Amino acid sequence: MAQSTAPSIPSLTSVNRRLDYYRRVFAAYVARQPSQLSFWHDVPAINERAQPGVLGDYYMPFHAKADYGGPFDQAGVPLLNYHGSIGCQYNPIAIAQYGLGNFNRFKETGEAGRCSRALAAADWLVANLEPNRQGLWMWHHHFDWHYRTTLKAPWYSGLAQGQGISLLVRVFAETGEARYREAARRAFEAFGREPADGGVSYRDERGRVWFEEYIVDPPSHILNGFLWAAWGVYDYARLMNDEGASRLFAEGARTVADNLERYDTGYWSLYELSPTRLPMLASPFYHQLHIVQLQVMHTLTGESRFLDYARRWEGYERHPFKRRRALLQKILFKLLYY
Repeated sequence: MAQSTAPSIPSLTSVNRRLDYYRRVFAAYVARQPSQLSFWHDVPAINERAQPGVLGDYYMPFHAKADYGGPFDQAGVPLLNYHGSIGCQYNPIAIAQYGLGNFNRFKETGEAGRCSRALAAADWLVANLEPNRQGLWMWHHHFDWHYRTTLKAPWYSGLAQGQGISLLVRVFAETGEARYREAARRAFEAFGREPADGGVSYRDERGRVWFEEYIVDPPSHILNGFLWAAWGVYDYARLMNDEGASRLFAEGARTVADNLERYDTGYWSLYELSPTRLPMLASPFYHQLHIVQLQVMHTLTGESRFLDYARRWEGYERHPFKRRRALLQKILFKLLYY
């Protein structure tokens, strides 16, 4: 891990970028205007209908995402409104989650409209899987995005790969249409390569594998993105009966379990293992998401450490002083860094 990064005097560009971020937050949560932020932050929950090893319901319900109010394109594929210079964009992660939420609703209710929405998302994923510079098949984001540095379009994400695979394998299991299986197979190849070779699986100095949400140097090891990506590896292994994918999931699960103490501050969970002097805590939403994800990981693996930390972090959430301390530090981090 690189040396801790001290905060520097923000440039005019950095100040404008942060002001734009706070305008988007205000629009989403105060003015209640439709925005990309209002799509992401539904209430994290376990889908009690999901069964380990069965490609039926997804592990989280995503009901609010399934009921996303738009905008949509003419094919019924959701767009996210980032406002400002970015505007309305396709986001492959959002499209996959919208599809998974509607797939869950279809399995629960049998409604044809829910099935159609899930298929629209899956069809978009099939049509928009494209090779990166190293020839690996990716779902690209075709807009610039700032995370620590500016990610220049087209950029890709281990989170997008995992969530896309999770939708495609379920739609294949439901329909039997080979194009969904083939797209999942192509997308999975990125997990077999390191970022330097165009992939999304970073190997650290001890040989441990990390599925990276954002491809940055040094790697940030975002916890929620790692876990959602890992579920895609798990689902692919189930569909294909692929021993290599099963081993890769087990490696990833062990990496997380062995490093949970690094994400634990004693009063809140970390969003990432950032190389900054002030660590980046999770927001209240992402802290809740971590708890649910660890509970799911316990169900998938039987590893007791996942449940132990989920319970510990639930305790932090119930403690008023710890909640306030975490929120203040999160705000300070945003002001000083990104």
